[in-house]
Amino acid sequence: MTPRAADRARYDRATAHLDAPLAVVDLDAFDANAEDLVRRAGGKPIRVASKSVRCRALLERVLARDGFAGIMSFTLDESVWLARAGFEDVLLAYPSADRAGFAELAGDPKLAAAVTVMVDDPAQLELIDSARHGGKEEIRLCLELDTALQLLGGRVRIGARRSPLREPAQLAELARSIARRPGFRLVGLMAYEGHVAGVGDSLVGRPVRSRAIRLMQGAARRELAARRAAVVRAVRAVTPDLEFVNGGGTGSVQHTAAEDAVTEIAAGSGLYVPRLFDNYTSFTGRPAALFAQPVVRRPGVGVVTVLGGGYPASGAAGADRLPVPYLPEGLRYDPQEGPGEVQTPLLGSPADDLLIGDKVWFRHAKAGEMCERFDTLQFIEGDRVTGTAPTYRGEGRTFL
Repeated sequence: MTPRAADRARYDRATAHLDAPLAVVDLDAFDANAEDLVRRAGGKPIRVASKSVRCRALLERVLARDGFAGIMSFTLDESVWLARAGFEDVLLAYPSADRAGFAELAGDPKLAAAVTVMVDDPAQLELIDSARHGGKEEIRLCLELDTALQLLGGRVRIGARRSPLREPAQLAELARSIARRPGFRLVGLMAYEGHVAGVGDSLVGRPVRSRAIRLMQGAARRELAARRAAVVRAVRAVTPDLEFVNGGGTGSVQHTAAEDAVTEIAAGSGLYVPRLFDNYTSFTGRPAALFAQPVVRRPGVGVVTVLGGGYPASGAAGADRLPVPYLPEGLRYDPQEGPGEVQTPLLGSPADDLLIGDKVWFRHAKAGEMCERFDTLQFIEGDRVTGTAPTYRGEGRTFL
């Protein structure tokens, strides 16, 4: 029996009493992935990206481990909710225009001490001030650095379009503006190198492209390490008591941790290990989060149909954004239909061994987005369900 076949047998036994659709997290795999992230971080704390987890129970589980500290959130509403739930160090990774959220933050000393918000433009400070509604609490701020690799004098850009702040002088100037402005305190810097941390460098059947990606990422790491160090020096000259410099992501943990200027690493997807993380040479994780759809039809030889399953991931549309049929091994989509909203035909010889009501197990392309489709996660240890917990959606929270 192959390891994947053994996993299928375990998951089927564990959930035999449960009807699909359902979602599971293999806690043994989850914990092993957490341990590997800590190893790769080399002693620097890991801030957990909540966007990649979207389950409070699992955030609590991983933060109870040595090597993890703090949350990186994705909306201000989520940040406030987590802080009210007892999480004491929440870094909002994206600028916000949530005026009600800023009013709540400015009016509550406990929230203001727990939440740090992201800015990269003086206009965002104006928005926050206009939203205070009498709240006097000091707002903790983090500046974001643009990490993109620019070539040919800026005519070629590789990396996400995030912050407009790129050069040390730009960040130092905004830091000075914050220092002159009452009601704000600059406490951190963030730089997310998504073109390194979030792009696989070992694509099956594409050796030339894989080598090109590795060359690009090597150049990007060298360029960013030098520029990030210069930015940190420039900002610390204005704000010597900066609390943290955050960088990295699941795919670049060990490289970013090696930079002296970086004090903490961000990671989250590496806990679940979705399909987009199958194509890396730098690490290998264990798939920990899966969802199951039930077989509801057997249209013919070599084909079964499961209920639903059309859960594409965000990003540029493409086949790599689709969930992948994972267990049993050997199933594939019908190219004329793909994964559908209400039904998904699956082709391949394993279909002939599946019966009505059997489960087909899928891996989502991204990590936390799976949780937007399910209210509850079943926690599996060995071949038993040992617990359950609501996702954000199961707690009535859909932040985006």
